[in-house]
Amino acid sequence: MYHFDYLVFIGRFQPFHLAHMQTLEIALQQSQKVIIALGSAQPERNLKNPFLAQEREQMILANFSEQDQKRIEFVHIIDVYDDQKWVKLVKEKVNEKIEGEAKVGLIGHFKDDSSYYLALFPEWSLYSLESLQGSISATPMREAFYRGEIQTQFFPQGTIQFLTEFQKTPVFHQLQAQYLQNQAEE
Repeated sequence: MYHFDYLVFIGRFQPFHLAHMQTLEIALQQSQKVIIALGSAQPERNLKNPFLAQEREQMILANFSEQDQKRIEFVHIIDVYDDQKWVKLVKEKVNEKIEGEAKVGLIGHFKDDSSYYLALFPEWSLYSLESLQGSISATPMREAFYRGEIQTQFFPQGTIQFLTEFQKTPVFHQLQAQYLQNQAEE
């Protein structure tokens, strides 16, 4: 028996790491469906957001069984740099996925100052988690990735495969060159 009809999991997932995986596994145990709100979903790439929304969908789904994949839905949230507009956008996109009278919750944990958004959706029950997998941050993982290293201890298998393939693309080499140039200038 599920506690929720839908749990909303908001993040950038740049890239999708083990703490994200753990959160999503808990969400799937607690809810009939999980709606992942992919942040920074605009179509251009940068060093902070190297992966497009569709690529992140593939990266995330690659870590789950076909049965679980059917219970995971995605909405794309572009950066709007205004909390009120952002909350409105998230609610609109999530509501497009919800059928009928549903019990909707928000899953996450208060990691640091960037987690304040969890309090911006009072109409959704917060399913708050303790810090998972220690306190891991994607920033140093991305930096290692640009140096050519995939820190496999932080990633589920589907993400490792995705990152390995991505490193073979011209897009990766452009981002890597940009990263290395920025490092040389610091």
